[in-house]
Amino acid sequence: SVTLVLVKDICKMNASLISLIKFFFNLVLKPDDTFEILIDQSVVSKGSLLEDMVPPVNPPKEIEDPSDKKPDDWDERPKIPDPNAVKPDDWDEDEPSKIEDSDAVKPEGWLDDEPQYVPDPNAKKPKDWDEEMDGEWEAPQIPNPKCETAPGCGHWVRPMKNNPNYKGKWKAPMIDNPNYQGIWSPRKIPNPDYFEDLHPFEMTTVSAVGLELWSMTSDIYFDNFIICSEKEVADRWAADGWGLKKLVASANEPGMFSQLVTAAEDHPWLWVLYILTLALPVGLGVLFCWPAKKTDEDIDFKKPDISKPITKGELKQEREELEDDEIELEEKENEDTAEDGKMSKPPHSLIKYKDMNRTCPWIALPIITDSYLRICKICLALSRLFSLTTSSEWLSVANSSLINTSRK
Repeated sequence: SVTLVLVKDICKMNASLISLIKFFFNLVLKPDDTFEILIDQSVVSKGSLLEDMVPPVNPPKEIEDPSDKKPDDWDERPKIPDPNAVKPDDWDEDEPSKIEDSDAVKPEGWLDDEPQYVPDPNAKKPKDWDEEMDGEWEAPQIPNPKCETAPGCGHWVRPMKNNPNYKGKWKAPMIDNPNYQGIWSPRKIPNPDYFEDLHPFEMTTVSAVGLELWSMTSDIYFDNFIICSEKEVADRWAADGWGLKKLVASANEPGMFSQLVTAAEDHPWLWVLYILTLALPVGLGVLFCWPAKKTDEDIDFKKPDISKPITKGELKQEREELEDDEIELEEKENEDTAEDGKMSKPPHSLIKYKDMNRTCPWIALPIITDSYLRICKICLALSRLFSLTTSSEWLSVANSSLINTSRK
């Protein structure tokens, strides 16, 4: 018989695979003595039959002698207490670790006669209270309201502090063990059941399949087993059976919108996140892309005079006048800065600002789009997480994690 233990590989499965959906498990043994484990036709593990199997296909050449026993005088201690060490004379083991703080003073306003807790004056005995069965009714205790404004109530006790003379129980320092012999292990002997199969693929005919499940989750079913010598045959058989079931299951799965609504029903605060997600791109779009209102001053300043043609001489004269105006404006700005500490923008700065105002929406549009998509992905992930926690899938994931931990 051939036994393949694949528990280690199955335990490494992603927790998202543990659900009520149908899955297709496939073990492929190849003539080059390698194997592959597939889940839903996707490889999740692969390796060599000679090196990566647990337990190994070929037993070890040597095993520990079951009749060998550790000698009574075998010393495995790497460190031992120093036999020559002596406890100091001033070492007092009776000193406590904490002592009262003699310098502490009771705070002013401390209410010694007031208890820390008092019966609740608003509490009433329940109508169904039976003193013969339940005993005498007492009002529940609440913090004393008089102690809220005071440093404290009740009997004042000095606080404790660390004892500077405390040393604890004396222990001899540790030194290297001169008789240390290392960790004992049984001697090795030849394995009487040893054999070497260099080609484990050439095994005897597989005539049975066994399943051993460690799980606390109910409603786990296995069906439709197939053992064949051609992978193509198994693939066609899986496509005709499991493939159709997967298509039906995928068609019945809720869409993204349904998942968001389901998650919000269990966690109403998600509606706030959804609204912010929709309002953020709209607000940013209005802020950056809405055209600014033009003032009369901007229109008059930027409106060119095209009612009459301009000659080269007039154009040169206008340029010189414009340069003179800019020089005068700069001188005026310097004077205003020296007097009032205020600066005014020249007309060409206003033009650049207006041009930049027209360009900013097109630069910000890709940023807004990318931010919106990222927020949508976060919302979808949160909805899936909360829908998972409210379904039986989360119980399956938790149970499988507990099982994997106990195995380790």
